[in-house]
Amino acid sequence: MKDQIKEVGIYEFDLSLGEMRIMNMSRIQQVEKSMRIHGQLQPVVARVYEGGFQLIDGFKRVYACESLLLDRLQCLLLEVDEDQAKVLMLSYNWSTRSMEAYEEALVLEDLMARHDVDQRTLARQTGRSRSWVSRRLSLIGRLDEEIGTEIRMGTISSSHGRALMRLPRGNQASVARVIRIHNLSSRQAERLVDAYLETEDEKVQKQILCSVDRVLTKRVMWSPVDRHYSELSGFGNDLLCGIDGVVESMQHLLKLLDDPRAHCLSSDDATIPDYGLELLTDGAACIRERLLQIQTSNTDKKDER
Repeated sequence: MKDQIKEVGIYEFDLSLGEMRIMNMSRIQQVEKSMRIHGQLQPVVARVYEGGFQLIDGFKRVYACESLLLDRLQCLLLEVDEDQAKVLMLSYNWSTRSMEAYEEALVLEDLMARHDVDQRTLARQTGRSRSWVSRRLSLIGRLDEEIGTEIRMGTISSSHGRALMRLPRGNQASVARVIRIHNLSSRQAERLVDAYLETEDEKVQKQILCSVDRVLTKRVMWSPVDRHYSELSGFGNDLLCGIDGVVESMQHLLKLLDDPRAHCLSSDDATIPDYGLELLTDGAACIRERLLQIQTSNTDKKDER
């Protein structure tokens, strides 16, 4: 049988490959809204499988049909093996980036487990680098099972998972709970994890999780007793704290720059160094100029006295 397009009833689809997809209700609702206005713009994709049709791409469109009271969809039928179908799941979603990193990781892990392939073979089959494959698989390998379940349920995102994987497994659930309760963005989650990792004191770690707003609004070094110098004024302490915060951020950035992964950036990430050079160079020059102005101003006042 050659590849063909035909109408298929939504209840005829085998949705077993959907176990490797995240049930994201907001995205399903977006697809539903689009289909309500424009109809089905592209066929879903399936393979002929045991007398039925195993869905490869178009899960959100199938789920949206239930609310739209549609019972049939245009479907592109492919004659491919199961392992080929799983690779196609990845390729169909790359252009639209409609798969989260954790979903890609689930597909890769399944291919390794069920089809006896290694990372080198996965890289060749998917057309991606070995480092890309390794990074995706590490999302599963370094995350607590409970966190993986939360990502699959859509309560936190893969980007949150990237932040949480830097923590020991035993600490991930408590930090994930705070991320979920406060509805933190992925960037905010990174800052929370940064603060959490800055200390090994369990009491301070609990303070951090109970004082999320403070972590997100201040870049200060957490310690059992906040740093404060009695001989300095309130503004003097704030100024010193601000400088320490910048130094701390620089130290964190230097750690990232020393990471071996910085030398094998993806094509999408490759623009970051240019952006960083421009932004940080201008920022450093501006800070230096302001500090020199303050230094000169205060020196002049001393001379006048």
